[in-house]
Amino acid sequence: MMTPKELMLELLKPNGKPDRQLKQYEALHMVLTDPVNGYLRKDRRPGSVSIDRWGTTIAWPEGDPGAMPIVNDETKVLRDITRWREQVKVPDLTANAQEGWEECRTAAREVAGDTKLVAGFMGCGIFEQCHYLMGFEDTLANLYEHPKEMHELIDRITDYRIEFANLLMDGLQPDVLFTHDDWGTKDALFMKPDMWREFFKEPYRRFYQNIRNRGVIAIHHADSYLVPILEDMIEVGIQVWQGTLPENNIPEIQKSTGGRMVFMGGIGAAIDRPDSTEEEIRAYVREALNTYCPGGSYIPSITYGLAGTVYKHVDPIIDDEIDKYNARLHLPEYQIPQTKSLLRSAVSAASNQEAAASASAADAGSPDESLVSELAKATAQGQKKKTLRLCEDALQQGVPAQSILQDGLVRGMTKLGEEFSTGAAFIPEMLLAAECMTEATQLLTPHLLAETDPGSGGSKYRIALGTVKGDLHNIGKNLVKIMMEGSGLEVVDLGVDVEAEDFIKAAVEQKCNMIACSCMLTTSMMEMKNIISAADNAGIRGTVKIMVGGAPITQEFADEIGADCYTDDAAKAAFAAISLLQRMQ
Repeated sequence: MMTPKELMLELLKPNGKPDRQLKQYEALHMVLTDPVNGYLRKDRRPGSVSIDRWGTTIAWPEGDPGAMPIVNDETKVLRDITRWREQVKVPDLTANAQEGWEECRTAAREVAGDTKLVAGFMGCGIFEQCHYLMGFEDTLANLYEHPKEMHELIDRITDYRIEFANLLMDGLQPDVLFTHDDWGTKDALFMKPDMWREFFKEPYRRFYQNIRNRGVIAIHHADSYLVPILEDMIEVGIQVWQGTLPENNIPEIQKSTGGRMVFMGGIGAAIDRPDSTEEEIRAYVREALNTYCPGGSYIPSITYGLAGTVYKHVDPIIDDEIDKYNARLHLPEYQIPQTKSLLRSAVSAASNQEAAASASAADAGSPDESLVSELAKATAQGQKKKTLRLCEDALQQGVPAQSILQDGLVRGMTKLGEEFSTGAAFIPEMLLAAECMTEATQLLTPHLLAETDPGSGGSKYRIALGTVKGDLHNIGKNLVKIMMEGSGLEVVDLGVDVEAEDFIKAAVEQKCNMIACSCMLTTSMMEMKNIISAADNAGIRGTVKIMVGGAPITQEFADEIGADCYTDDAAKAAFAAISLLQRMQ
């Protein structure tokens, strides 16, 4: 029987014939205590807030599975991309990570023995390093607004990453380099595929070709939807994609790549919960194994970027199901479902046809209709100067400010939100459109106030929005905020790591119609139930609805805890909130 090391090496061969399925990370001895990682992470530990060598504030709440950057107006390292050379201080790895290599290398080889591969670890990839320095939104917006400076910064970070890799390869002498960089959510890339190619493909080609030229295996972690750039990932030299989510339609990408890449993952966080039962875990893992293993080039694994689940009862059951699978006789009969990419192409084509029809109708309409239609288009395309000019033109022509807002700005944001939901638009476009919306709304505000009937009491709904206690993720929350504000809702942003009592306090004091709470970690899911209980105790459930969302949240979980509303993406959250609140009237 092959050792785990032999299995991994066999999987990497174009026509390899492993004699069984590998069991998650069993082929890798991950080294996290080498001199470079020791220097970079400093005193980072659970329950701490520290500052890394780049100057980024890093928080690791007690009980959370890992650390997260805290990037806000107070902590942001890079405040002006045009001055990145002044504001970004790249750590000098060569000068500060020279001691302790022999001891680290000897210990790693002793643990790995003849059965495992020694894996050097490199967290915080090129894209992630950018948003650790300046924030997620600034990073994506700057790809559009300051491409020259972004190319320069990315090249400098790439040089740093190559230096990091070379120190690991020289000092640790690993068989594998295991590197991290997330490029998307579970449903979509963070940016258009062509934008990823423009800014990140060549830097990653440099990075991975350097590793491959040294005879080291390249494993890349990204628990994201990456099908649109899968061929690019193979081209730049990635051999194993760890973190492959089920949303990528693993059977199809196995078929399309034909053994040119190994997919490690398929077992998502849905079962890594404190209340998951043994029966539920086993059924989930069995289905994953029966679906993905027959396609080959696959390692069943939790999709996290390190071994182990958050809840300790889950991991042994996963391993046991893999053992049971290996003990059975298998027939490679399975059905490949329709691809998400094909679905998205169809939806995108239909969307383009609809847009063309709408544009044609607008051109044939009245001058006012044509103007607000052009405004909607400019908003959706993130054309700030044009959006502001069209707002001023509309006001001068006597178009009511409310019509400019609803039929122009909100309509454009709504259209973009629909495209975002189908994968035809991406986060950078959302951010630029939101900037247009913000500045145009400021321009319209005096006119909107003048048009408002003083006795109407206003019609805007107010939402208390935040990420729940114990969770520092803010990307999803911020997207929901953009879409809600773009849809005419007023948002009270409570930030991250928000206590249940603070949600209730904000809802009462700010006279909110809804609480919208987000989480990314399975460890924080039950905080949503605490928020609902606190709302019940405060006696506000009759007037304040509660929306939940985030990567680990499902409709079933929302129903179980008694939430009023759940959606699986930011654009749908805005639509669902408006629909629910309108029904309350």
